Amino acid sequence: MGAAQRGSGAPARTRLQTPGQTVGPFFAFGLDSERKHEVVFPHSPGAILLGGTVRDGAGDPIPDAVVEIWQADGDGRIPRARGFLHRDGHTFTGFGRSFTSDEGRYEFWTRDPGSVAGEAPFFAAVVFARGLPDKLHTRIYLPEGEERLAADPLLASLTPKERATLVATRTPEGYLQHDIHLQGGKETVFLAYG
Repeated sequence: MGAAQRGSGAPARTRLQTPGQTVGPFFAFGLDSERKHEVVFPHSPGAILLGGTVRDGAGDPIPDAVVEIWQADGDGRIPRARGFLHRDGHTFTGFGRSFTSDEGRYEFWTRDPGSVAGEAPFFAAVVFARGLPDKLHTRIYLPEGEERLAADPLLASLTPKERATLVATRTPEGYLQHDIHLQGGKETVFLAYG
């Protein structure tokens, strides 16, 4: 029963919906921590640099986005170690966070992930940026292992153009390069969970 029907004589109250808010741009409050982008110690054995640029629909870099990654270790094990806020320089936590530079660039010191359950190895990635009503989930796959890439259930469900938005490029130094496009003709494939 509404308030007006309870006999109180007061008119029924209507509640206005609070307007939506976008993610950001004030990410530093509560998200920043020392060495947040170092999933592994830089230049340690097997360490690589995973980096790229976050771009808007016009292809322009986004200077105040945040990219987070989660990954398995090289053997495909999901890390259970704690320590993101106070990295000790040797414990692999499988999680990192990178704020983009003024040029929209993000970077992580990490290692190639292994396959968890036989699928193609990938980094799970989340992007926060101003103007987004919520965070965006995506994946960044290693470029090697064409058979695994072709058999991966997610990649197999995509067109070749869509698939290309999820597979990183290996640089001559052995690092990984991967741009993330939030909109436009090169829009990255984003995943919905529900």
